[in-house]
Amino acid sequence: MTPNALTQAGLNLIGQGLTIYDSDLRLAVCNAPFAEMFDLPNRLTTPGASFEDTIRHLAERGEYGPVGDLEEFVRTRVEIARAFEPHYMERPRANGRMISVEGAPLPQGGWVTVYTDITETKTQEQLLRTRSELLSEEVLKRSEELARTNRRLAAANKALEEARRVLAEAEARTRTTTEMMPAHIARVDAGGHYTFSNNRLSDVMPGRPSAIVGKHIADALGPQAFASVRPHLQAARDGCQSAFEFTDEMSSRRIRSVFTPDPLEPGVYIMTQDVTQETQARAALQQTRRREIAAQLTSGLAHDFSNLLTIILGMQSKLHRMSLGPEAEPMISATLSAAQRGGRLLDRIANMTSARGWRPAPLSLPTFLEELRTLATPSLPGGITITIDDATQGPVMADAGLLQDALLNLILNARDACGPAGTIHISTGEVLDTWLDISVGDSGPGFSDAALEHGAEPFFTTKGGEGSGLGLAMVYDMTKLAGGTMRMANTDTGARVSLRLPLRRAKPAPLPDTGLVLLVEDSADLRETIREMLTAMGFSVVEAVSVEESCALADGLPDIALILSDISLEGDTPGLALADRLPHLPIRFMTSLLADHPLHVQACHRGPVLPKPFTAADLAAFLGQPALPATAQFG
Repeated sequence: MTPNALTQAGLNLIGQGLTIYDSDLRLAVCNAPFAEMFDLPNRLTTPGASFEDTIRHLAERGEYGPVGDLEEFVRTRVEIARAFEPHYMERPRANGRMISVEGAPLPQGGWVTVYTDITETKTQEQLLRTRSELLSEEVLKRSEELARTNRRLAAANKALEEARRVLAEAEARTRTTTEMMPAHIARVDAGGHYTFSNNRLSDVMPGRPSAIVGKHIADALGPQAFASVRPHLQAARDGCQSAFEFTDEMSSRRIRSVFTPDPLEPGVYIMTQDVTQETQARAALQQTRRREIAAQLTSGLAHDFSNLLTIILGMQSKLHRMSLGPEAEPMISATLSAAQRGGRLLDRIANMTSARGWRPAPLSLPTFLEELRTLATPSLPGGITITIDDATQGPVMADAGLLQDALLNLILNARDACGPAGTIHISTGEVLDTWLDISVGDSGPGFSDAALEHGAEPFFTTKGGEGSGLGLAMVYDMTKLAGGTMRMANTDTGARVSLRLPLRRAKPAPLPDTGLVLLVEDSADLRETIREMLTAMGFSVVEAVSVEESCALADGLPDIALILSDISLEGDTPGLALADRLPHLPIRFMTSLLADHPLHVQACHRGPVLPKPFTAADLAAFLGQPALPATAQFG
């Protein structure tokens, strides 16, 4: 049964007649006792029926007694209805019954009227008058007045009860609606105490209580967050709506709030949302646009500068071959060295401004950090050690290439700060399931004040002629591209650079645990090695060297559970075509192509890609299998 049907059924159980007419004098609601009391036809008890037609029908049937001019009578009743005011009256009907009529206006226009048959009550009053000769006339009048007052009070109480019910239903609907919204909605009074809350504060700003009604806003939010919102709260108290964003240090969330003055009484309505992911995406988009503008501005300059350096190098090489003597030799060598350094500087500028996007893929940080240690160690003096502290929980989505470049820059900067001996410490952790923190610290003397203020600016360096000033700028650029932030600080033991990136957990691929794998690889040696890895995991393996051969095998072997294919295969058709020709089969790609190769980029758009070389453990992690104690690696 619908809510409207339930409401109508409830109204029909009331022993009194009830009608609600809207501001246009059209019937909105009536109950069955009303229709029965006045014996009305269906056309006058159907929503939309005209009040004028109902009055005319009742007058024609003699409900109001003798009526001289029918149309004038109807017109007068309609005009009274249009200027409606609350009233209570009692009148006899043509059939001898007595009724009371109680009317009250509605806030949205129109009115509600309750008709009560009081014949029995009036009869009792008459009996009381005729049979109680001992009662004085004054007592009788007062008794009658009291009875009328009681009837009015009963009608008023019923109207109040109905209003209370309607308000309770409206409040329940409002609370249900607000509790479903992904935002915190609340109201504080003039003193700053919560008078309403949809109990979502702890969802938007973790670490806060949920039940906050009666609490002061400063106690609910905490000192830092309250300090951020206090000016806007005061502006709303002064009558000005305020919309703003701030970073909540306790939860590391980006928060957007709207404070709206209460138009009825002193107080402020509050809506608060967590816009962390939106802010991360916005920052990444802005950084991409800045990179595009920088690329446009520097491309022409870099081209001309390259030509000039080519001319300088050519001329200096000729001078070097002319044997101008020992006095000219140092100047020629210095000029050649400066020109070559200029060429390397152009390469780094090109790396910063090239169209390189953040391409996240599943990344196991423990494996990544160990490989980073192996890669960086040969560049460090023997007295410098690298320590790693990883506190992440499972694989994350990150761009391994960009992240490796950024961390190598930080490690080399830390090496220069440490001198011949010291410690470089790399740590990772998660912040409230929202951010991935990666820090590189060293045991050097720490950052200077100028470095802390300008370290992320391009071409700023404290290394004199040995530095380009682009290392930290590239790290900062990578961090912003990912939608994160970079922080530089001094600690008790040295300097530290922290990268805070959006935490995106890598979802495990829905791959089978066992079954038949179609291995597509055009190198016989690699096929043998990969086949051994797959069979050690419990898979059965069939092999192919081209797209055409793979499709033929798939047609004849309906129980293939997975395709593992290289991108570059025998023939002219790349392995990517298998995803289109065999769309009903799960497929994973592997490749030795560089990350910016067009085919590699296309494969990344289709899903995770396993780069070569890889170990048995890498392949097991890529396929979502338990790690194997295999150490074989191949290219």
